[in-house]
Amino acid sequence: MDVNLGVGYVNEATVPRQLISQAVGEVVGDGERYPLALNYGGPHGTARLIRSLQRYLAAHDAGYRAAGGGFLDDREIIVGANGATSLLESLATVLGPGLVVTGDPSYYIYTSYLRRAGFDILAIPEDEQGIPPEAVAARLGRMSREERAAIRFVYAMAVGNPTSTVLARERQLRLLEIVRDLSESRGEAVPLVVDRAYVDLVHDPALARPTSLASHDREGLLFEVGTVSKILAPGLRVGYLVGAPGPMMQALVQRTSDLGFSAPPLNQEVASWLLDHHIGTQLQKVIGEYREKALRVRGWLDRYLGNRLSEVRGGGAGFYYYATLERTRTDEASAFFRELTLPAGAVPPRGALRRTGRRARWGCPAPDAAVVRVREPRPHRGGVAADGRGGGLGGGGRAAGRT
Repeated sequence: MDVNLGVGYVNEATVPRQLISQAVGEVVGDGERYPLALNYGGPHGTARLIRSLQRYLAAHDAGYRAAGGGFLDDREIIVGANGATSLLESLATVLGPGLVVTGDPSYYIYTSYLRRAGFDILAIPEDEQGIPPEAVAARLGRMSREERAAIRFVYAMAVGNPTSTVLARERQLRLLEIVRDLSESRGEAVPLVVDRAYVDLVHDPALARPTSLASHDREGLLFEVGTVSKILAPGLRVGYLVGAPGPMMQALVQRTSDLGFSAPPLNQEVASWLLDHHIGTQLQKVIGEYREKALRVRGWLDRYLGNRLSEVRGGGAGFYYYATLERTRTDEASAFFRELTLPAGAVPPRGALRRTGRRARWGCPAPDAAVVRVREPRPHRGGVAADGRGGGLGGGGRAAGRT
């Protein structure tokens, strides 16, 4: 059983409050330059933010960079209604229910939504480098023609959530090749959706930041979802999607219009101002804070759980560590589970475990103490768990903790 020892909140120490305050003053105070900042927006996103994102992506990701140094001419950027997840929801809505191929474990908020929306999940177990493309190809090869026809899209994460594993460029290229072959065999497009929410948080110098595959996407099958939440502030609710112009992008823009347009124009203009004026120093601060915290948490893992750790993933990118505990049961009958989910009412002294029903908050000196969630397994169907996870854990358990 997976036990989530974290909640995916951004480290408050990385949020540039003073700069955001300055940006709001600049935008609201200059009605001539920003005449519509407090008005209704539109479904594409503000032109100024889109230009800022183009400059930012071209400068920080060679995969988006054209020969002349600018942003690729054959890619379009649209801004979602409410962060990156709203664009993931829109993709699912536009494509309609069917089968989604993804890794195990995966972004549980999204896969939970997909199940509620009527999708089936084909979960391919990840290894220490993320989703293995050859395992995907092998599984597709065993499927019938009717089963392959049910596939709506392939969903991969450039940096895993909750594992924080970095998906190598070679693996991403192979996944793109797989969806290309699948699309050709079916005579219709099967998109590859790459979630890039954490690509700016690769803080281990030994790891390469995942680059976009946009320049390799000749058929327009690739849709990449990004966000400024992790590097600026999640409260701005600015997520964006990069893809080739065409019917899919048009449908996504219409979906955003149906939801009430993209993120508030004020938020978009603030994000644009920050990207244009302070993103260099802000990125350095964000990466430094997460690196320091990751090293500190790893020290605690080794110190307090060292003799119980069978495997630890993450710690080099993103928020999380994903640990497999050796000889430790995490099912509902286990002492581990009972200790973390004692009945509500017991509130120990500061710094100890605060228990509230089936959740538990660990008090600690940091302001972002971890929240524990327990995900109950569902019966398996055809070798794949109904909740999107693969096979059982045997005698061990897994825990994902936030850095």
